[in-house]
Amino acid sequence: MISRLEQLCRDKGLKMTEQRRVIARVLSASADHPDVEKVYRRAAAVDPNISIATVYRTVRLFEEANILARHDFGEGRARYEEIPKSHHDHLIDLKSGRVIEFRNEEIEKLQEIVARQLGFELVGHRLELYAVPKNRGSESSEKG
Repeated sequence: MISRLEQLCRDKGLKMTEQRRVIARVLSASADHPDVEKVYRRAAAVDPNISIATVYRTVRLFEEANILARHDFGEGRARYEEIPKSHHDHLIDLKSGRVIEFRNEEIEKLQEIVARQLGFELVGHRLELYAVPKNRGSESSEKG
C-alpha cells in the first residue's frame, strides 16, 4: 500500500528510490512531528543502509516540493509533518515536547477580523501555542 506522502511525491513527479519510499512511509506514519534525527532512527530501523545524510537530503527535497511542512517550535531543531489536507494549528507542550494539532473556529474568525480591522485580507497563517500542563493538586502535596 502506498502512503499519502509517496502519492504526493508521485503527483509532483519526484523520482522515488527505495530509500525515499522508506522515509516517506516513516513520515506518513508519524503523528508526532519528528525531527530529522527521529526520522533517521525510524527509517534506519526499516533499512539499516539509510544514512543520516540521505534523510537530510530527502527531507529537504520533500520540503522544497511542498510535500512536507517544516516547523520551528523553539527547540532549536526543525520538526516536520506532511502538508496537511486541511488547516490546523498547534499547541506545543513545553514539558514533554508533544505537539497537539487543533482547529478552533472562533480563533479562525478572530484572525480574519483582526486582519480586516488593520486593512488586510488574510491569505494564510500559522498559530502555535506554547503551554505547560496545569498543575492540578500537586501544589498542596509539595507543601505538605
